[in-house]
Amino acid sequence: MSLTPDERTHVTTIDTDRRTVEIALDQIKNLVSERALTGETVLLNMGPQHPSTHGVLRLLLELDGENIVSCIPDIGYLHTGIEKNMENKNFEQALVMTDRIDYLNNLGNNLAYCLAIEKLVDLDVPERAQIIRVIIAELQRISSHLVWLATHILDLGATSVMLYAFRDREQILDLFEMVGGQRMMGSYIRPGGVWRDLTDEFIPALRKFINYLPYKLDDYERLLNANPFFIDRTRGTGVITPEAIQRWSLGGPLMRGSGINFDIRKAQPYTGYERFDFDVPLGSNGDVYDRYMVRMGEMRESLRIIRQALRILPDGPFRSEDRKFVPPPRAELGTSMEAVIHHFKLWTEGFKAPQGEVYVRVESPRGELGVYLAGDGGSKPYRVHFRTPSFYNLQAMSEITRGSMLADLVAIVGSADFTLGDCDR
Repeated sequence: MSLTPDERTHVTTIDTDRRTVEIALDQIKNLVSERALTGETVLLNMGPQHPSTHGVLRLLLELDGENIVSCIPDIGYLHTGIEKNMENKNFEQALVMTDRIDYLNNLGNNLAYCLAIEKLVDLDVPERAQIIRVIIAELQRISSHLVWLATHILDLGATSVMLYAFRDREQILDLFEMVGGQRMMGSYIRPGGVWRDLTDEFIPALRKFINYLPYKLDDYERLLNANPFFIDRTRGTGVITPEAIQRWSLGGPLMRGSGINFDIRKAQPYTGYERFDFDVPLGSNGDVYDRYMVRMGEMRESLRIIRQALRILPDGPFRSEDRKFVPPPRAELGTSMEAVIHHFKLWTEGFKAPQGEVYVRVESPRGELGVYLAGDGGSKPYRVHFRTPSFYNLQAMSEITRGSMLADLVAIVGSADFTLGDCDR
């Protein structure tokens, strides 16, 4: 008896669905326990549209009752192809794409990429530009930690601190707009220095902010440090040992919350960090609460660095005067045809970088941010690759969450402070 076309389509669909299920089971059987395949434990999807993941992240959870047996991160929903797109633009044009990787560390991404270019082509950076870079990078660190604090506390069920933290972050975004013209993605840090000098209103506004914020940090800590609900949700939750930190190559507050004293700004200073006196906040238990305390301490240390930077900020150029790599000052474009031609050629053709490869790493708000950059003698990068901290911190969720309660998962995930743009490139 022959099948009708509709019946053949139905049978084909059933076979396809069966094969899809078999492939899916084959892919996960090495990641979950045997009990999951026999139905003794439950497999549960968290995401990719769950609000507490702060992006399109899927966590495949294996649960024994309310206990987490395994947590498998599934990324790739936000893949942008930024690295490959950068390889199809000249070195300066590609800079704008670094703002879009970690959307809470835009200027920090600019800095890492520019340091890689400067190392590859041996480009000098004036002292004033280096100090400005430090000020901007530390403001970006504070801004990122304020967003983390706001969203983390909101995930745990509170709203007051969230409103306060976003209120205070607005002042930092206003400062960025003063110097870069944009609140977030200004591409202010450029190869050889910064886009333009600090504006007249920037330093007075910055001094006002760094005198204002410590009192607000005190307010946050009065609300949280001894709060019994916050302590119950965070102390002893999501503990990770120093041995596991090293095994998973974790960094940033996640690492320092477990007591490992390592900060790239101290260990391998860049852009003049060796001139500054600051401490590295550490935890001792490696839990969610310690990671919170580390980030609060880091904001205070960033303010301390900015105060020192304002004291030693010298006069002088804000960008290198090596015209092979840096366009002429904007003021010259109205009086010099040669400057116009030079500016046009740099932005359309770019500069040529020698054949070679470099790796530069900086301390982002989430940990080690590394940039691998290779040149082939042309005006476009031969290869660009970012070693992003969010990717490493996220992969360790299977280690940090094992044995925890399902109700603690949101607190643990939030304490890792990853962004999905930083994972999917």
